[in-house]
Amino acid sequence: QFTEEKLGQAEKTELDAHLENLLSKAECTKLWTEKIMKQTEVLLQPNPNARIEEFVYEKLDRKAPSRMNNPELLGQYMIDAGNEFGPGTAYGNALIKCGETQKRIGTADRELIQTSAINFLTPLRNFIEGDYKTITKERKLLQNKRLDLDAAKTRLKKAKVAEARAASEQEVRITQSEFDRQAEITRLLLEGISSTHAHHLRCLNDFVEAQMTYYAQCYQYMLDLQKQLGSFPSTFLSNNNQSSSAPMQSVSAPSVLASASASLPSVSNSIVTSGISELKSSSGSRKARVLYDYDAANSSELSLLADEVITVYSIPGMDSDWLMGERGNQKGKVPITYLELLN
Repeated sequence: QFTEEKLGQAEKTELDAHLENLLSKAECTKLWTEKIMKQTEVLLQPNPNARIEEFVYEKLDRKAPSRMNNPELLGQYMIDAGNEFGPGTAYGNALIKCGETQKRIGTADRELIQTSAINFLTPLRNFIEGDYKTITKERKLLQNKRLDLDAAKTRLKKAKVAEARAASEQEVRITQSEFDRQAEITRLLLEGISSTHAHHLRCLNDFVEAQMTYYAQCYQYMLDLQKQLGSFPSTFLSNNNQSSSAPMQSVSAPSVLASASASLPSVSNSIVTSGISELKSSSGSRKARVLYDYDAANSSELSLLADEVITVYSIPGMDSDWLMGERGNQKGKVPITYLELLN
């Protein structure tokens, strides 16, 4: 019957328009669900090798080995480098702070992947591997019942003897009844696609909420890191490529660089009024609190960490913007705009 239909030599019973629309909707749902599911997996795990490994372990019903993700790996490198350079140095201390933040972001990334897998990917996969497979099975049964019906109709047309016609008519009634029953079963399953869309909509909302939580966590972590690193005065930026300051100013988050530069004159004035002139005119020394982190530009300068207390004094012929600073056995020039003299 199928061959003759393909050759145009047999008539075919057409499904009603409503059932055809439901079949089309189911196919469309399956197609786009697969695409969304696969691309979400790529978004959550960009490494194709890792995705393949996780797939294999899943099929073997075994737990995939735990591995550090990219932010965690970067964070560990930064922490190790900071410890190697020395936590007491400005750069080493900043690396450790950045590394700890990267590891927190890595943890948030793990939570996003886990939440998205449970609340979004799993329901989509269950539809593809469960509901749609059932629909496909019943649709094939419907196709077979239709072929049986049309074959019986063909035999009825060809029957010439009264007994043969009676038998063929009975066969047509039976196959028609089976076809109608299977069509009803298939229709009921296909009408469940609307419920599937509603369920997937709820899952989509859960996915969006998981992403929102993740990005909010990352933003908060970076704000906290920015505060820990402290403001970078303009004298610090002069040691770096000047072109890098322009894009930093354009960040929509509050610009630390701009606020720090704006606050420098008042800080400087308060320092001058609190005894810098007196210190420069005398041969004594004072304790000073460091306002900002500072990386020494050369061996004649002393690196500083925000909030630490050092000893400062002046030597004849020194530039008016600098003092000598001491921290234990370490000694070097420090900029006065980074200091607040203590009583």
